[in-house]
Amino acid sequence: MPLFMEEVQKELHAGLPDVKLRRVLNSLLLENPKDLPRVALFLKQSPKFRLDYLSSVTGADYLDSLESVYHLYSMALKRGPLTLRVRVPKNHPEIPSLVPIYRSANLQEREAFDTFGIIYKGHPDPRRLFMWEGFEGYPLRKDYQQEDVDVLEAADITWLASRGIAIPEDMKAKAAELAAAGKRALVGKPEKPRN
Repeated sequence: MPLFMEEVQKELHAGLPDVKLRRVLNSLLLENPKDLPRVALFLKQSPKFRLDYLSSVTGADYLDSLESVYHLYSMALKRGPLTLRVRVPKNHPEIPSLVPIYRSANLQEREAFDTFGIIYKGHPDPRRLFMWEGFEGYPLRKDYQQEDVDVLEAADITWLASRGIAIPEDMKAKAAELAAAGKRALVGKPEKPRN
């Protein structure tokens, strides 16, 4: 694997000299997210590498930044994976979409958006994949606050009532109290650790 990585790094430096990247363990981290489509297209079209298959796009949260991680393979040459990484600040998590280059990025980028909040610019269908529209937050981020499943909010009450589901009065009162205070039903940390 390290020899393959060195070979890729050398070819990228020769073919795309303005692209800044560095090795992070057994992966390449692109310094500028805007370079991602050029690098991916170069690696896909290069006769030497022919990295024509994107097997996965995943996200990672590093507290102050988010990262999108890509695993590329060559089906023709039976090589890989080559791992590419792109890191962006949490307050501006935009990365160019690879869907125009690899169709397999379609649902995987939607998943990373849905769970980490990474925005893939140019994605043909940038909707949530698992969470419903209107869902607040991104559940795989380290700063995500989980809802208390034992407490309903006003929107929950409305949704359940519209479907003819009876809700106990104490739950309605708690939901109204939360709505009046402008709060959400978030899980608090337990005072004592559970054994």
